[in-house]
Amino acid sequence: MAKARKTTRKSTRRAKSSASRPTRNDAITLLKADHRQVEDWFEQFQSARAGSRKQELAQKICQALKVHTQIEAEIFYPAFLEATQEKDIHHEAEVEHDGAKKLIAEIEKSGPEDDYFDARVTVLSEMIKHHVNEEEQRDGMFAKAKQSDMDLAALGEQLAARKAELMDGAATGSRSMRRGDANTTQLGR
Repeated sequence: MAKARKTTRKSTRRAKSSASRPTRNDAITLLKADHRQVEDWFEQFQSARAGSRKQELAQKICQALKVHTQIEAEIFYPAFLEATQEKDIHHEAEVEHDGAKKLIAEIEKSGPEDDYFDARVTVLSEMIKHHVNEEEQRDGMFAKAKQSDMDLAALGEQLAARKAELMDGAATGSRSMRRGDANTTQLGR
């Protein structure tokens, strides 16, 4: 009989803890996962030696950040501003995005042969670390979003769908660019 009570308590505790945990599709969980992925790629970039590896990582970082900033700007930030009226936090995040976009464009135009390539990626890394800290800190955007009446599960679904759409578009664009390059080469012969 005592054993049955223990099982029931454990089941209840598990149910309570899983109910209080964010779902996989929760907006904040999705955005934090993006943060962790880009942080990992920045670390790999710092330890990479080969120019081709650095170029590959820089492309991944830039693409991921372009998609991430776009889904935040299109979906999460407007919902956050509407729900919280936290203009200062919202505006600071938008300005940080603008700075990152400019640096991303410079990185995409250059490569490992550019003397400033590594420096640009390092500065972007520092900018993103600051931005992530601002969003994730105790009284930051994500904490305030959780305290608001935002429907984070519905927003998470919207973010995931838009992210998939943008990533698919980027992949399609890359394939057609490569096909176009191949066609141009064949035409030039």
